[in-house]
Amino acid sequence: MSPRWNWDFEDGERTARRSPPTAPPLPAHTGDEPDEGNVGDGEREGGPSGLAARIRRRRLGAALAFVLLVVVLVVVLAGSHERGAVSSAGTSGHATHAASLRAVPPADALERGEKAVDSVLSYAPFVRAGGTQGRDVALTFDDGPGPYTPGVLSVLEREHAPATFFVIGVELRYFGASTVREIHDGFVVGDHTETHPMLAHLSTHDQREELFEQAARIELLGAHRPRLFRPPYGSFNATTFRLLHQLRMLMVLWSVDTDDYERPGVEVIVRRALEGAKPGAIILMHDGGGDRSQTIAALPAVIRQIRARGLHLVTVPQLLADDPPPAGQPLPQNLSGD
Repeated sequence: MSPRWNWDFEDGERTARRSPPTAPPLPAHTGDEPDEGNVGDGEREGGPSGLAARIRRRRLGAALAFVLLVVVLVVVLAGSHERGAVSSAGTSGHATHAASLRAVPPADALERGEKAVDSVLSYAPFVRAGGTQGRDVALTFDDGPGPYTPGVLSVLEREHAPATFFVIGVELRYFGASTVREIHDGFVVGDHTETHPMLAHLSTHDQREELFEQAARIELLGAHRPRLFRPPYGSFNATTFRLLHQLRMLMVLWSVDTDDYERPGVEVIVRRALEGAKPGAIILMHDGGGDRSQTIAALPAVIRQIRARGLHLVTVPQLLADDPPPAGQPLPQNLSGD
């Protein structure tokens, strides 16, 4: 196989079909939770710049109100974080947040991550894992933000553990403060669509909307436009790849699936994570979409035992920068089986 990716592929026939997985239920908001490839003319007309402008025009009023809310949340969070740090230092001596996670990453780190994504995109539209010559492992979390996201963040902050979050746009209406906290901590925030659909079932227009709506919301929170994308249920097709190519976004799959959304027990989640914890691994976990108390309980052991093996926890962009995946990988299959 050529080391350069051929963007003019078409969908192959699917010889095996099974029922699509049931979407995990999104948590109800009760009010008291913690917080481009050849492109046709038609696609050019609906390209990123034009669509983004239309989205912003029709949501201008809501966006202004949302920005105001975000500013208030940032001020409140910053104040509460500082108060928590002072209180903790005066009692138990443990800082609430890891010093290395207290601020948005410096511009040079962000630029290094952007260059790493661009480099991988020059020869492949996706990654399942990084290379195997280094010692990096990436923890990733899907389906948030949600009521359990603050608990996940608290563990990551306490353990000084970087992570990458793939966020659902609609959840930002209720739990946006947690994503603001992720940005403040220096975590990487990726695109997990606006409403968490099976993309292979959607038209080009609807897939584009799912990608752009979520990305616009993340930008409104003060983060850079997402460069990383994870497909809900692992569902995607040739259209998905063409759209991602236009957007200069990299599809991030995974090499380890803990299936923690099934709530199999803390010990099982830890064991599944560690079974595939090796250089270049991308571990899939969840901070939203349901009860994630078992994930929160398992996370400290996962982090500590990964480090005990001499491995380093990093964000996905850092994983790609330190030890990128090899060229010539085969086209990934639609993981949803539809």
